[in-house]
Amino acid sequence: SYPWGDEFDPSWACMKDSHRGQPKPVAVDAFEADASIYGIRGLCGNVKDWCADAWSVDGPPLADARVPAGGTALSVAEAVTRANELGYPVLVRPSYVLGGRGMAIVYGDGELKGYVEDALDASPGLPVLVDKYLENAHEIDVDCLGDKDGNVVIGGVMQHIEEAGVHSGDSACVLPPTDLPQHTIDEMRRVAIEFAKELKVVGLMNVQFAVFEGEVYCIEVNPRASRTVPFVSKAIGVPLAKKAARLMAGETLEEVGYPEEIVPPMYSVKKVVLPFRKMFGADPWLGPEMKSTGEVMGIAETFGQAFAKASMAAGETVPLSGTVFLSVRDEDKQRIQDMAQSLARLKFHLIATRGTAEALTKAGVKCEAVYKVNEGRPNVVDYIKNQEIDLIINTPHGRESRYDERPIRMAALESNIPCITTLSAARAMVRGIEALSEQDFRVRSLQEWNAEAPA
Repeated sequence: SYPWGDEFDPSWACMKDSHRGQPKPVAVDAFEADASIYGIRGLCGNVKDWCADAWSVDGPPLADARVPAGGTALSVAEAVTRANELGYPVLVRPSYVLGGRGMAIVYGDGELKGYVEDALDASPGLPVLVDKYLENAHEIDVDCLGDKDGNVVIGGVMQHIEEAGVHSGDSACVLPPTDLPQHTIDEMRRVAIEFAKELKVVGLMNVQFAVFEGEVYCIEVNPRASRTVPFVSKAIGVPLAKKAARLMAGETLEEVGYPEEIVPPMYSVKKVVLPFRKMFGADPWLGPEMKSTGEVMGIAETFGQAFAKASMAAGETVPLSGTVFLSVRDEDKQRIQDMAQSLARLKFHLIATRGTAEALTKAGVKCEAVYKVNEGRPNVVDYIKNQEIDLIINTPHGRESRYDERPIRMAALESNIPCITTLSAARAMVRGIEALSEQDFRVRSLQEWNAEAPA
């Protein structure tokens, strides 16, 4: 007999997650068989009811949570109509895929048509999801644990360093968050706890949020353990998966020794290990499709040092001097100015493509213009191959821009020069350079760090 009162039955299934009322592929057979859900405490009795009730097509009825506007399409024409109703940019994704396969952020009808055709091929006969993309939003993961008595405690609040749109498995992350208002963090805690209580989760649950223009949006609710759990466990010094297993076996949060959230006094940064150097011809651009094959972790008293340590652990160079090349999309030209000024103060020589150089010069930042690949010689790729550049910041806009600037990223990969493709990650790198310029880091064991954390 199980603590929740039902005898074991072969039809028990583990529900992976749910989005817009659709079960993920691991639960399709369970969906058809009306199986019960292990880890959900008597909510509806079967998978079909849970999917229908937990996340309706019109948005979640729970916790007063906002969700990005969106819909589905079964053809290219329907997708174009839906995208124009929502307004570009939109996030396009197939049904029932893992790792973000076939997902893309698109900015116009022409680009959309190609991606929708790819998405329909990835999931034949199934709808394509078209959602409003929250550009430049912060993405946050919240993990929590619930017990059989309805108690819920937050495991960790982890801020993604890249903006929403980079797959959560590829984004660098930091715990605790570095630059979010406390009331925003508290709102995400509240919503996550209410979701867990309403869904009667026993064990672990993960919620993904986006903070856009000061408002909190719920992107996804996963009533299961997430890939975030090993990192969060090390950051707070608590084996969350082990405690979740005991909760699912019938113990309470008090009995497993986790009655309240632990917020560590130090910063922990997760960075991913990417396989591009081992895969000739791969484009080191990060987007909605997951590409990473591993993770590393850096811990320090400051976010900058933690980010720098994680970057070095991932095999990246953190330059303290030299030349920085910048080429950013139009909407980033104003946002990059403070960062460029910081690099100039650190005595870096700045070079940029013509449009970026003009914007920085107008802002009072000394910057040298260089040729793009198709504009003349010597161009930026020549500088890279000659080892005259130490850091590259390149934020492409749309499929065409990514294709045009691909030679820059490929040359950087071959020359082992760090190439950053999002502005938020570039800002974190600048903070890491500043931190290492001011003070060298020290190495301590995970046990030493966690010994300083509150019990």
